[in-house]
Parts: sequence; structure tokens; C-alpha cells
Amino acid sequence: MADRKEIYADGIGQIHFAGAMVRFDFVTLQPQAEGEAPVPESSVRIIMPPQGFLSAYNSMEQLINKLLEAGILQKNENAKAKK
Repeated sequence: MADRKEIYADGIGQIHFAGAMVRFDFVTLQPQAEGEAPVPESSVRIIMPPQGFLSAYNSMEQLINKLLEAGILQKNENAKAKK
């Protein structure tokens, strides 16, 4: 793992399905002129097959549950009511 590469992203700009693959476009926030909000700029794209996406989703869901149990995250009950 000496060749491991770390990538930072402020978030996911878009997730889409094309060519039988799930594609995540990660973004970083780029500063603008003084007083203006930063603008998201695409930085990296991760492409994976649907089975890999499902596995990643399950892993994220497990981590979210652990973060909820630890009190690091809190459920937003208002979000459920709006749906």
C-alpha cells in the first residue's frame, strides 16, 4: 500500500448511470472574488459497476449507522416529513 493515493473532495457533484456503469463526479469548492460563494468544480470521477456501487452503498450505510450510534451524526426527522 505504499503507492496509495489520497484524494480530497468537498462532495459529490453528480451521480449518474451511463454505459452500464455508475459514475460519481466529485467536486472541490473553488474560491471566487471576495464576498462571493465558492463554486464547485469537478475534480475526480470514480466509475464502478452496479455491484460495486451496491457494495459501496452498503458499506456507507453501515458507517452511517455507527456514526449515529456514536452520536457523531443525528437523524433529521424533518427531512422524512417533507417526502
